[in-house]
Amino acid sequence: MKPYPLFLIGLQNRLCVMIGGGHEAEHKVAGLLEVAAAVTVIAPELTPTLQQWADDGRFVWLDREYETGDLKGAFLVIAERADARRNAAIYEEAETERALVNVMDDVAHCNVVAGSVVRQGPLVISISTSGAAPALAVRLREEFEGRFDPAYGTFLEWMAALRPSIAATHPQFGERKRRWYELVDSEVLALIRDGREAEARQLIADVMGIEMRE
Repeated sequence: MKPYPLFLIGLQNRLCVMIGGGHEAEHKVAGLLEVAAAVTVIAPELTPTLQQWADDGRFVWLDREYETGDLKGAFLVIAERADARRNAAIYEEAETERALVNVMDDVAHCNVVAGSVVRQGPLVISISTSGAAPALAVRLREEFEGRFDPAYGTFLEWMAALRPSIAATHPQFGERKRRWYELVDSEVLALIRDGREAEARQLIADVMGIEMRE
């Protein structure tokens, strides 16, 4: 299996269904809620954390087992692995609805697989072993979480706010590209990491040729 990597956006306007209420489901729901997805959870029992989220109204909870018809209008379906018959039923209905579907640890009943994810603000790194060794993906995620610290998130948040000004100041793509590479190859991340944000802002202003306000 050779997966094609993609990142989904706009999930706040798409129905995302989680079938199951165990700890794996909790992890998946947490990731969906982090990107403000519209989530429905179908399960007769929930982990304490999922129960609290349900009580807080963070997702729609159907307090029962999955039934045929539950996936109508779904865009993304994730299911905890169960018996072969239920897995097949979920997959077949999701396919009929033209939904993306992932039955955990059951590649035959998936048309998408989810990577192990590292987040630092706007920085998102997804790691997949193509189903060969998920434990390795977890270990790599743990390694990358130490490698990519909060300085990356801070830097990218600043850059997101500055992109319009940079584009207006340097309308030629070649010039913008040159300046971007000069900036990311500079010591700007080290300055942010050391708490020297004023110096980091000045460096950005000098390299990008724009005014950098706090």
